[in-house]
Amino acid sequence: MMTPIDVGIIGTGWCGGIRATTCANNAMVGALHIAEIKPERLKEVAEETGAATATTDYRELLKNDNIQAIFISATPEDAHYPMAKACLEAGKHVFLEKPISLRLTEADELCALAEQKGLKFTIGYSQRFNPKFAYVQKCVEDGTIGKPVSAIISRHITRGLGDKISGRITLSPAAMEATHDLDFALWCLAPAKPVRVYSQSAFGVMKDKTGVEDTQYIMVTLDNGVVITVGAGWTMPPGYPNYSGTWIEFIGTDGMLVIDDTHRDVIVNTMDKGIQLPMSTMPGEFVNHVYAGPMAHETVHFLEAVARDKPVLVTPQQATTVMEVYLAADISAETNEPVNLPLNTRDLPRIAAE
Repeated sequence: MMTPIDVGIIGTGWCGGIRATTCANNAMVGALHIAEIKPERLKEVAEETGAATATTDYRELLKNDNIQAIFISATPEDAHYPMAKACLEAGKHVFLEKPISLRLTEADELCALAEQKGLKFTIGYSQRFNPKFAYVQKCVEDGTIGKPVSAIISRHITRGLGDKISGRITLSPAAMEATHDLDFALWCLAPAKPVRVYSQSAFGVMKDKTGVEDTQYIMVTLDNGVVITVGAGWTMPPGYPNYSGTWIEFIGTDGMLVIDDTHRDVIVNTMDKGIQLPMSTMPGEFVNHVYAGPMAHETVHFLEAVARDKPVLVTPQQATTVMEVYLAADISAETNEPVNLPLNTRDLPRIAAE
């Protein structure tokens, strides 16, 4: 019989709150421990989940020898590397929301540390747990569409969420939005590896607010000749709070796949709020007794990996490759030239200054 594990959650905001609730409702979790710097949010989540302990200092979780696994859902994103490093050094299995870090040398260090200590370490690329996305991977893997030729993915979110994300740290749409689709495409097309990246950005309403681009398009060439094109942006009109829409086309020598993940399948129209598209966030949301979206499945997957000693679906090395691609995209957009991979150094000056 499987022995339940003690789990820690660092950061209980939007995503961390979903992780905490999912863990609290899962039989694989013996006791839940949470850390959150906002006292009112800490109290709220502790009461909702029945957490065994609650603290404003995440280091208290590292001192608890009973905790085997930790989810790091803290922001801003520059906190990821030091927190992940501290957790791994303390001997904890780690689930880390993307990005893995802000520098490639830091990502390399975390990968090596987890391997050295024999710990599970994975990154939050939740879209791999979207059934539609998983179906694409299956069809590519089993040859349903023949030999892959090209892939196109378009992802856009509303500006309310875009303002929130880009306002907490200066990272591009490639790093914060397209990163999910770069991971997804590279996962589907593995073992092919990216060798060249070209990107263009377009500025609009975000420039005066946070200084970042409204949208960014990225073309990635793989070593087998397959071409991936990813477009991502975060300035759609705010009519649908937290709305995320994605369109996918995978072309092969024997067929093609078209995936509509624009969340137009459920429409609510009321006199009070007009037209709304419920269940249209990227991470998903609880709907009474079920969860609509990929994040709960992703959370349970990590619990199973730790409790049953199973491999994680997203390896930190894969996340580092995705990071290298979107960093190359940012360099390409800045220089207006293609960038060859791997990057010449693990930390170029313009990257290290991020």
